[in-house]
Amino acid sequence: MLFRSTQSNTTRVSYKEAILNGLPPEGGLYVLDSVMDMRQFFLYMDSETTFQELVSAISPVLLQGELNPLTAAVVAGNAFDFEPELQQLDEHYSILNLYNGPTGVFKDFGIAYIAALVEEFAPHDKKTMVLSAARGDTGVSIARAFDKKKNTISVILYPSGTIHGLDEAAFVEHGGNIIPIQIDGTFDDCQRLITEIMKDRDFVGRYNTTTANAINVGRLLPQTFYYLYAFIKVKKRLSGDLRFSVPCGNFGSLIAGLYAWKFGVPVSGFVAAMNANNAFANFFSGKTFTPKQRIATISPALDVCFPSNYERLASFYDEAPLVMRNMVFPQSIDDEATRNAMKEVWMKYNIMLDPHAAVAFAAAKKSAEIKGEEYHTVVLATAHPAKYAALVSETLGETVAIPEKLALLKKECEPTACIPPHIDTLESAIASCF
Repeated sequence: MLFRSTQSNTTRVSYKEAILNGLPPEGGLYVLDSVMDMRQFFLYMDSETTFQELVSAISPVLLQGELNPLTAAVVAGNAFDFEPELQQLDEHYSILNLYNGPTGVFKDFGIAYIAALVEEFAPHDKKTMVLSAARGDTGVSIARAFDKKKNTISVILYPSGTIHGLDEAAFVEHGGNIIPIQIDGTFDDCQRLITEIMKDRDFVGRYNTTTANAINVGRLLPQTFYYLYAFIKVKKRLSGDLRFSVPCGNFGSLIAGLYAWKFGVPVSGFVAAMNANNAFANFFSGKTFTPKQRIATISPALDVCFPSNYERLASFYDEAPLVMRNMVFPQSIDDEATRNAMKEVWMKYNIMLDPHAAVAFAAAKKSAEIKGEEYHTVVLATAHPAKYAALVSETLGETVAIPEKLALLKKECEPTACIPPHIDTLESAIASCF
C-alpha cells in the first residue's frame, strides 16, 4: 500500500514512511495511491468476527512487507480494548456506535491505532516526538493512547483555557512520556505551529518528529476498519443497497469510508451530513471551494469552515468527478431538524443520539426522500450522548446517564509549560527530554 502527496505525483512512500513523516516534505497531505481489492479477505467474515480479529486479519494484507500476521495481531491488541457496536433500528436504518473508546468519541479509533503503529515503526535507538494539537477531549485520547509507548514522547499543544482529563502521573516530569503545553493563542495557532514545524525539516530531523493529528494519514486506516466491521455485521440482514451517513466536519470519516469502498466494501453511496455550516456546498456541485464564515450550531464538531481534509477529498474528485458525484450525497441539516431527529430516534427506538449522529440520521432520511429509493443506511454515531448531556436532556426531557470514564474527563490539570506559538520557545520547552 503506497501513498503520495496531494501536491506531487512523483514520490511514493510506504505507510510506515507516511506515518513517521507526518506530512510530505514536498507539501500537501498524503493520500492513498495504490489500492487493493480486499473482498476475498473480509467477505467470508461474519457477525461473530470481533473488531480486533478483523484488524488482525486485514492489516497484514494491506501492509504487506510492513506488518506480518504476528505483529499485526500485537498492534491490534495494543490499540483496541474497545470496538464499535452496530444497532439495527429497522429494515432501513442501523446506528454504528463509535463512542466505546476511552474518551467517548470516534477519534479514539484512529488515535489508538496510530499510537500502536508508531511504537512498532519508530526507530528503537532514539526517541520519536509525536506532536499534536488538542481541544476538548482529543488531548486525553492522545495522552492515553501514547502513555508508556516505548521510545516516544507525546507533546500535546493546547490553546488558552482550562485543560481537562489528563493523568499527571503520565507527564514527563513524573517519569512518563506526555508533555502537555499550553499555547498563548487559539486552536488555530496550535495547528499553524505544528504545520510550521513539520515543514521545518531540520527541526523534524533533530527530534524525529511526526504528528497524531488528523493530517496524519495514519489516523485514516483504522477508520476504514469500522466500515468493514459494520458491513460484516449487517450483510446478512441486507435486502437492498447499503449506504453510510457520515457526520462531516473535517471530513476524515468520509475519506476513510471512500477508502473502504475502494477496498471492496459493496456500498452504493455516502451521505455527507453537514450542519448549517455546509462547508462544501459549492464544491459538491462542481464549483470552486470558498470558505465561509463559521456559524455556531448545536453540533459544534461540524462547525468547520475550512476542513483539514479538503485536499484529500479534492483528490478523489480530481481522479473521477462523475463517479464521486454518484457516490457522495451532501445534505445540510439545521438545528431544528437536528433536535427533531434526536426526538424521533428516542421515541421510536428508545435510543439517545448525540447532536452529530442526529445530523447524520436527519441527512439520511432527507437523502432517501429526495432520491425516492429504498436501501439500508448505517448512521455513524461519533460521540456518546453523555458528551452533550445538557443538550440531549433538554431536547428529550430525559436524564442522560454519564459513564464513570467520561465523568473523570472533567478533572482539571496544569500544563507543563505555557509558551507563545513560536518554534524556538517550543524547542526550549521540550529539548531536555531528547
